Amino acid sequence: MKALVFLMLTALLAPAPSLRAADARANWEANCVPCHGKEGRADTAMGRALKAKNLTDPKAQAEFSDAQAGESIKNGVKKNGAVTMKAFGDKLSEDEIKALVAYVRTLKR
Repeated sequence: MKALVFLMLTALLAPAPSLRAADARANWEANCVPCHGKEGRADTAMGRALKAKNLTDPKAQAEFSDAQAGESIKNGVKKNGAVTMKAFGDKLSEDEIKALVAYVRTLKR
């Protein structure tokens, strides 16, 4: 009986996958769209200026692991001393960053 109650409480308190996906999409729109664009093509003025990755391109996605993507989101990216992607580690939790990486993977066409 205690196990059943525990399982029911765990199920009720755990965020649903669709809610996490919604949060990831909201975080994408709030933080990533200005450079990567709504669909991830990096077809914005800022994305072109910074030479952001087209995240819909399977070849571009193959260039980085999930861990590398998470690190880039958390700590930002610099090339030749210039910031090409700002850090979001002070704005997003570890779980939000993981969900955002999973969302980025869905952009691949």
